Formats: sequence, C-alpha cells, structure tokens
Amino acid sequence: MPTAPKLVSGLCLLIVAFLVSSMVIENGDEGKNYGMFTYVNMALGVICGWWIMGKRAGRGWTAAINNGLTGMAALVFWGLFVQGVNEMLRLAMRHRYDGPFEALISIFKICVEYGQQLVVPEILWTLVIGALVTGLVTEEAARRWR
Repeated sequence: MPTAPKLVSGLCLLIVAFLVSSMVIENGDEGKNYGMFTYVNMALGVICGWWIMGKRAGRGWTAAINNGLTGMAALVFWGLFVQGVNEMLRLAMRHRYDGPFEALISIFKICVEYGQQLVVPEILWTLVIGALVTGLVTEEAARRWR
C-alpha cells in the first residue's frame, strides 16, 4: 500500500544514492566505465526506502534516527552486493574463474574491495548526514500525512 512515508523515504534514499555514486565515480579510476552504476544504486535507494524505512515510520524521533541509519546500512549492503555480483558475472563471462564456488566467493572479495572505496571522509559524512536527514524527513511525513 503506497503511503507518504514510503514515498518520501524512497526519494530521500534515491538522492543520497545519487550523491554517493557520483562521489565514488569522482574518486574512482580515471577512464573506467561505470555503466549503469548510478542508476542501479538509485533504484536500490528507492527499494530500501520503500520496503525498509517506510514501514517503520511514525514511531518517534529516536526511532526515526535509527530508521534512517538502518535504511542507509541496508542501501550500502545491497549496493555493494549487487555491484559485486555484477562484477563477478562480468569476470565470469571472461572465464576468470575455475569453478562456480570460486566465483561465489569472489563476490564477497569484490564487495570488500568496493567497500574500501566508501571509506573516505566525504563519503562517510554524506552517508551519515543523509541517513539522519532521511530518517527525520520520513518521520515528519508520517506525522503530517497520516
């Protein structure tokens, strides 16, 4: 059932995903083709906001901050996982793995490598501030539009 908090949280996480994806591309390797990187992360932002944060809105301001941090953690987790699977599939099509288990294990290695790109102060601050703002705006939407 569509509600205002689901829509607001989805839009807020979409914006944060766009900002962080742009920062990752700026800090990344020059000349690297990122393809659909930003669009996939933005879609994941909408999904995490809608399914995870939207359901938990309306429980108070402290819960709103926790909700924002939870939604952002879920966005980072799923973003790393989906991008890791995408990279594993790209490498698997080039026959870089000896077997399926090596390919599955490499997903998590790739996720760790991509996660290291997020450990930059400007990206971490964007994630934390975005999580707090998203949680508080979602809570306000839940209170205002019941």
